[in-house]
Amino acid sequence: MSLLADLPAEGLTETIPDFHNLEKRLDTFNKSIKADAAKRVSSVTSEIEFIRERTEQMLTIPALIKSGKLPKRITHNDTKFNNILFDSSDHASCIVDLDTVMPGSILFDFGDSIRTGANTADEDEKDLSKVDINLPIYEAYTRGFLKSTLSTLTEDEINNLAFSARFMTFIIGLRFLTDFIDGDTYFRTSYPDHNLVRARVQFRLVEAMERNAKKMNDIVRESIVIS
Repeated sequence: MSLLADLPAEGLTETIPDFHNLEKRLDTFNKSIKADAAKRVSSVTSEIEFIRERTEQMLTIPALIKSGKLPKRITHNDTKFNNILFDSSDHASCIVDLDTVMPGSILFDFGDSIRTGANTADEDEKDLSKVDINLPIYEAYTRGFLKSTLSTLTEDEINNLAFSARFMTFIIGLRFLTDFIDGDTYFRTSYPDHNLVRARVQFRLVEAMERNAKKMNDIVRESIVIS
């Protein structure tokens, strides 16, 4: 990101329109509930309520993007750790899956890295007691990230780094739940409730981040001093 900081994001095409557009995702979600195509809505009322209870807070990020307080940057937009190739010595060689590189918020990349890298369980773990936020990994990633990017970040980006992990986890959980309600038409599944299991993992991770919100924000501030 720091190497591309002076390259205008507007020069890139939006390859996947509205990829992390929460407002669009919520609109699709609400339409799916209304349609109830797979007759599954009655089985996920608690998950629907989970989404609705947090919607207003999550919409603060889109509002900051619209206002320009969170600048558009050239971002990868799918920063899962399995999109990094490692050599035989476990050193990162390169980033792959570049079809999602387009204008976005740096919070998308930071947040999704934490969502996938600092979850103590697999994305489809059925035992939700295993799901938590690994704070040592979060701290190590945050320190490394800020060491490389601090000079290019705005105050609003820094202030929302910790929250971005919750934001991205919420979006992916929302997408899994929407696909479950639709009858599993987008994500590949291995069994009937696969998308629901995935959604529940994301929501449990959101809850873990909520419990650790102060610690996560403190780590950002401490990492700034170290950087």
